[in-house]
Amino acid sequence: MTAEPETDAAAPRRRGRPRAAASADTRSRILKAAMAEFAENGYDATSLRAVARRAGVDPALVHHYFDGKAGLLAAAVQFPVRPDQELDRLFAGPRDEIGAGIIRFITTQLEDRRRRQRAVALVRAAVAGKPVATLAKAFITREVLSRLARVTDAPDAELRATLAASQIVGLLVTRYVLELEPLASATPEELVERVGPVVQRHLFG
Repeated sequence: MTAEPETDAAAPRRRGRPRAAASADTRSRILKAAMAEFAENGYDATSLRAVARRAGVDPALVHHYFDGKAGLLAAAVQFPVRPDQELDRLFAGPRDEIGAGIIRFITTQLEDRRRRQRAVALVRAAVAGKPVATLAKAFITREVLSRLARVTDAPDAELRATLAASQIVGLLVTRYVLELEPLASATPEELVERVGPVVQRHLFG
């Protein structure tokens, strides 16, 4: 009788790099292209199609890995949190809770050590005038401040939004960069109770 073929032999491995590695390479190439495009053309003038062309990929791949231009810039700059995404949730809720909601989001997110370290690095880069700070400023201005100004809907809406931002940046510097006590040891809810109303007043008071 003819012997049956072996069925339990290991299947030959496919040549080439594993799919996960190839995916990581593609994502990294897109991010590198995005940083170049943002640096050369600024946030508003950069298009996802231009990023895809520079990276040598199909534009659909950019959409696959990143949720639009805001998500692409946030990933390229390594933003520790995405305040632009949180604003959608806050705006859908009670208007009189937006200030507290912003402070609660930031302070609770930065309880995570790695996010906090990245936030501190970005703040220090901004103070030092490093190129990444220009991109971070463009993101905050376009995706956060402009939207706060629209929801404020007041004659001095832009001033109100930037005053609220000054309160938040001041909190970031004193709590996380300078680590001034007892502010550095205050709980997130303490900060929500004390700083939230100030942000709320800047926006709507």
